[in-house]
Amino acid sequence: MATGVFVTGTGTEVGKTVVAAAIARTLAGEGQRVAVFKPAVTGLDEGLETDHALLRRASGSGQGDEEIAPYRFGPPASPHLAAAMAGEEIDPKRLRRAAAVAAGGVEAIVCEGVGGLLVPLAPGYLVRDFAADLGYPLVIVAGPGLGTINHTLLTLEAARAAGLEIAAVVLSPWPEEPTEIERSNRETIAELGQVEILTLPPLDLTAPESWPSLRIQGFVNPPSRG
Repeated sequence: MATGVFVTGTGTEVGKTVVAAAIARTLAGEGQRVAVFKPAVTGLDEGLETDHALLRRASGSGQGDEEIAPYRFGPPASPHLAAAMAGEEIDPKRLRRAAAVAAGGVEAIVCEGVGGLLVPLAPGYLVRDFAADLGYPLVIVAGPGLGTINHTLLTLEAARAAGLEIAAVVLSPWPEEPTEIERSNRETIAELGQVEILTLPPLDLTAPESWPSLRIQGFVNPPSRG
């Protein structure tokens, strides 16, 4: 099985896909064969580049849409609601099987969650449950500005309550000239959360070759579930 990380965030629209793409791009640039995975994608109706398309482009993966994101829905809604609106229910077993298949035959896999850790994928099955099933360390994406201390520490607490390992927190987009608040946020989260803090500047998503490296320490194989 491939080594990997699971990218989550303090909420929606905090840049999880961008950070996951940057990690995948870094690994691919170092010559590794990289797979990407996301349990569900919503918001296809908005007509923008999809999360799974950006992840595939960044990683250089040849995976198809189904292999990267087994569930894909039009409305920009929580995955359990988007599935219900489509007359479906997300099957955790299908997710676990698909993630295992994606991790086969590659050296590293970057998995991205949906929303935050406590977002339901299906009734009684949260993103946090899926992350725990996979067993990869977490990368938590958070904004650098006001309010991020509370959101990030709550996410760290929720992750650790489930026994999840934290690889790092990534503050993004990190400005070229951070304010005093942003610098203090970085230091405070590191101290109170006892976690490594990384930063990622704004990226030109049309030019992955211009992205800085984003290396995550602690890529590990998932624990045996047998």
